Amino acid sequence: MTWSEFLPLFFMAVMGLTLLAYVVLDGYDLGVGLLLPLGSDAQKDTMIASIGPFWDANETWLVLGVGVLLVAFPKAHGMVLQALYLPVAIMLIGLILRGVAFDFRVKAPIQYKPFWNAAFFTGSLVASAAQGWMLGSYITGFDNGGLGWLFSLGIAITLPAAYVLLGAGWLIMKTDGELRVRAVHWARRVLWPMGVALIAISAATPLVNASVFDKWFGLPQIFALLPVPLICAAAFFAVRWVVTRPALINAGYGWLVFVNTVLIFVLAFFGLAYSIFPDIVIGRLTVWDAAAATGSLTVIFIGVAITLPVIVAYTIYMYRVFWGTARELTYT
Repeated sequence: MTWSEFLPLFFMAVMGLTLLAYVVLDGYDLGVGLLLPLGSDAQKDTMIASIGPFWDANETWLVLGVGVLLVAFPKAHGMVLQALYLPVAIMLIGLILRGVAFDFRVKAPIQYKPFWNAAFFTGSLVASAAQGWMLGSYITGFDNGGLGWLFSLGIAITLPAAYVLLGAGWLIMKTDGELRVRAVHWARRVLWPMGVALIAISAATPLVNASVFDKWFGLPQIFALLPVPLICAAAFFAVRWVVTRPALINAGYGWLVFVNTVLIFVLAFFGLAYSIFPDIVIGRLTVWDAAAATGSLTVIFIGVAITLPVIVAYTIYMYRVFWGTARELTYT
């Protein structure tokens, strides 16, 4: 493989992994935001405190992923954002609303706190649903027909449900007492609806994109890929096993809920990557067609080689420093 052939693959991998990191890391704090109305006033403060040190840094991965798309694949960037301009704008409005609400819910007069709590929930819901719609639209190749819209709507509903399970798993790890008991209950409530929705979306994907059917159900790849859905099913039932046994939670195994939910996200991501490769815009542009000139990619490669390890190291350090059971959020 030549250098000019390797660089587009490298940046495709970097972009994919950064977006996966965003979905997992920002996904749990979006999930906590979606669960916020279900907590008491004191529990709401603890829920916000559990994501307080992390939530804005988590969005760094989204900026990095979109930045790589812009500089490394300018043709794809223009095509994707042109097709997704409205949902991207809606997502950004949701993220901005979350950021404003996060600060004002504590600093504003107490009588306005319920309003800012509602704003944080609304921003989380809007951002999550917009991300689901964008993913669905991308998988269908930006199909504006009825089937494409229905599929995008299905993922716009499913992704927030998956974020709720991820957020509940995070709260099980990071809290204790009555809030942790409630988080276990929330995880149980959303588990089966999310699982059924994921199965439905997985079954519908080959119908809206014929190339996906050929990649997954042809011979002999069907046998090689069989472990992916089997491991997903095992992770799903591992989550169910933990949340239906309070003794395991009390014994310190609550982290299994979060870890297995992350595993489902990771397997779904790699399944999607396999389904669309080598396209970066399904049915329109391959990763090599969309890539910038080799000279430009070489310069960008140097920057990413410096920047990416720093971001990874900072993220690991941040989670290590602020790890532990969350307490009520306070400002001094």
